[in-house]
Amino acid sequence: MARIFFFAFLFFFSNGTWAQQKPEAYALLAKPTRVQFAWQEQERILFVALDPATWEGREYDDHSIPLSRINPKKLNTDQWCMAAKAWGAKEILFVAKHTGGFCWWSTHTTDYGIRNTAWKNGKGDVLKELSASCKKFGLNLGMYVSPADESWGVGIGSGGRTKDPSKQEGYNKVYRQQLKEVLTRYGRISEIWFDGSCVIDVSDIVHTYAKYAVIFQSPQASIRWVGNEEGVAPYPAWNSLDSASLITGVATAAQGYPDGNAWAPLECDLPLYNHFWFWSKENEEKRRTLNELMEVYSKSVGRGAVMLLNSTPDTTGLIPAGDMVLYMALGKEINRRFAHPIATTSDNTKGLTEIDLKTPTEINQIVIMEDYRAGERIRGYVVEGLVNNQWKQLCSGSSIGRKRIQYFENTKVVKVRLKITNVVHKPLIRLFSIYKTTQLPSEELVTDGQINDWRYLHTWVPSMFKDGRATITLNLSTFITTPGQYEVKFEKSSGKDSFKIVNASLFYEGEPALPAYLTQKGNLFYINRTAQVTPESSSLLRVVFDSPGNADCSGNIFIRKLSAD
Repeated sequence: MARIFFFAFLFFFSNGTWAQQKPEAYALLAKPTRVQFAWQEQERILFVALDPATWEGREYDDHSIPLSRINPKKLNTDQWCMAAKAWGAKEILFVAKHTGGFCWWSTHTTDYGIRNTAWKNGKGDVLKELSASCKKFGLNLGMYVSPADESWGVGIGSGGRTKDPSKQEGYNKVYRQQLKEVLTRYGRISEIWFDGSCVIDVSDIVHTYAKYAVIFQSPQASIRWVGNEEGVAPYPAWNSLDSASLITGVATAAQGYPDGNAWAPLECDLPLYNHFWFWSKENEEKRRTLNELMEVYSKSVGRGAVMLLNSTPDTTGLIPAGDMVLYMALGKEINRRFAHPIATTSDNTKGLTEIDLKTPTEINQIVIMEDYRAGERIRGYVVEGLVNNQWKQLCSGSSIGRKRIQYFENTKVVKVRLKITNVVHKPLIRLFSIYKTTQLPSEELVTDGQINDWRYLHTWVPSMFKDGRATITLNLSTFITTPGQYEVKFEKSSGKDSFKIVNASLFYEGEPALPAYLTQKGNLFYINRTAQVTPESSSLLRVVFDSPGNADCSGNIFIRKLSAD
């Protein structure tokens, strides 16, 4: 749509810097709905991808595994929530149905689903358990319900179109029923994924049952795929575009347009294993590094988009230990870099925001946030530092949106200022912060499923407590491989209740070890192994602990061998 703007050049800054304004344009700016704003504020989302393809060792289910072999006996949706919380995700997006057509909820729309597996004797419902876990951990829940379905001859990328036209009407009814079940049985859904769009008319179902959900692809789309599976947004990454592009159902960042009349923020998805979405032992070896994930964070969240990071439980139903360690390290590193700015200011509607540090201070990173509820008004900015009484440009850019993260060389400054150089109406600065950060210190490096020399053992979650008490038996056999002294620590990660270890017992080769071999200091245990370790050796630690109140307590257990140094 053609628009006519009257341009006014206002003298914004006392130092003579001019900022361009379009005084009539702001009324036409696209703005987020409350639902879009709430979704975008989450910043980080955990994908959970589990499918018969996991058992097949493939990326797409080809129905080659009998349903009788799909039995994830250790599946624990609380553990999935722990993975999300570990790196600061606010939502879990679960693959309720992938392209093969397998359904993880108890549905009678198909025989190809969890109802006809051995898991819980066919009476299980993963969506029900996951919904309960998300409520317990304070997470939102999104659903991936693929319009593709190989059981009906509906292929990948078809959007739900059957190869045999005579089956289309029948499949339409089935898919609509499946979508309605997912949206009505499991509480509020915050996101729906129609991967590859959806040609089946589900607009009435979405309108009626998904009032609080954003939609990924389809004519009802309200968010956009970034356009790659590397988790990286281009820059600038505008939240708005023309509505004609949005209703195609497949718009990406490429269609971003700052003066567009529709708002659809970007979601940046990437698999934890490069480049595989489903688990296999071989795929675990392709796990991304912490440095890679921090780079993705800076180029997704740091460009105003939402980061969607995959997790993939193995055939037991649990997220692998090495993956859990990486999620914990990622959350810790994000906090290390961004939780404690040197200085920060907020709620500024001026064109110039200045921070006085009083004394020369070294900085190398800034974070800017715009109040985008009024649309993306800012179109250009410069950040400068006062160095030896001279203003020096540190960085610059165009879009800010929800969050802009920028790095620059270490610079000692006395003052820092943010100048808005190009705007549409009054700029709304929500936050401006400055930092001094460093690259990953060596002790934070994650290798082979461990942070430094601590290796992940187990996770405990509220569902393990019965009447406030939980018992965990830890198999240490794969960790205690040589004689020596080992440490096991219990570390709470979330929940309002505390925990207390009541007693612990150590077993070697199935027999109780001497009491002197196990020493407890609070939540830390020292374990002595003096006998030679053989392939047949076994080491078990059984721990009983209490959590008062409602047993709202979750945490992780780690082990390491004490160094001889």
